[in-house]
Amino acid sequence: MFTSETLFFSGFAVFVLFVMSLDLGVFSSKQARQSHVVSFKEAAFWSAVWVALSLVFYVFLQQYGYLVHGITDMARLQEVRDKYADHVDFTAGNFAGNLAIFQKNMSLEYITGYLVEYSLSADNIFVFILIFNSFGVRERYYKKILVWGILGAIVLRFIFIFVGSALLQRFDWVIYIFGAFLVYTGVNLFFQNEEDEQIDTDKHPVVRFVSKYMNVYGRNVTDNFFVRRKSDKKLFITPIFIVVLVVAVTDLIFAVDSIPAIFSITKDPYIVFFSNVFAIMGLRSMFFFLSSIMGQFRFLKTGLAVLLTFIGVKMLLEHQLEGWGFKPAYSLYVILGILGTSILASYLIPAKEKAQE
Repeated sequence: MFTSETLFFSGFAVFVLFVMSLDLGVFSSKQARQSHVVSFKEAAFWSAVWVALSLVFYVFLQQYGYLVHGITDMARLQEVRDKYADHVDFTAGNFAGNLAIFQKNMSLEYITGYLVEYSLSADNIFVFILIFNSFGVRERYYKKILVWGILGAIVLRFIFIFVGSALLQRFDWVIYIFGAFLVYTGVNLFFQNEEDEQIDTDKHPVVRFVSKYMNVYGRNVTDNFFVRRKSDKKLFITPIFIVVLVVAVTDLIFAVDSIPAIFSITKDPYIVFFSNVFAIMGLRSMFFFLSSIMGQFRFLKTGLAVLLTFIGVKMLLEHQLEGWGFKPAYSLYVILGILGTSILASYLIPAKEKAQE
């Protein structure tokens, strides 16, 4: 027997796959499906689509959030509230009013988590560029690799999120481990050098693992992930498929700090997953024009360091903050303030080289 969460999640997955199929041109002509260099216009269009869908989902949760957990009466609402949102206060004997309060909190947690994931994933752009350059990937393959790489990352994140949620539900002290890790990551990011990193493709763990257990073709063949050799019918994987795996694994590594960060905002694994999917899919579309202007946001990394540290401290002081009346909306305001300040500072404070000139 399927639960309401399972049914809603399945419908959500089908919807995301459908939109991704449209993005890839699955329903278009064969010529339109071929790999191509993504234009600024196309990147802007799909970025706008994913941002719009994210905001529509926010409104949907405000009005129909009860569908996620199959809430039909006060008993079920109380059960879900105790499990995922015990900080929400209810009024006795007012199911409709309490449901509205719960859905408002759910939508607020979703949009806050979405913003956190979106901002933390911005750093992925630099890493993806580094991966493409190190592996010598042609620009016309970028879109296909990012779509399938991030689709793989979504599956890995799904496992990560629900395992993390299970741990939090069973062991309350796990949240302090997450908090300490985020504080450490934030402080470490603040003092991190700006020197360019390099990827040794031959020694990359994913490349070594795949090369050991699978047949790798020497070159790309009409942008396919797999190719069968005519002489002996042996199946090979192509280099661009290896890059897809590298992108998926790299994204999961980045999720080690972003997913615990969202758990500081909500304990509902479904909200965490929804915010993750919309954020990384939207960022994937924005990659193609953000990659050329990210260098202008000089203080963004500093802002992300402060953001991670703030969220880590928030997790460590969770119970004290509840006693002080710290509401979920305050987290959203602080996050917006940190990101806005870092972006504004990038424009207002001149670079050292320019200042010296």
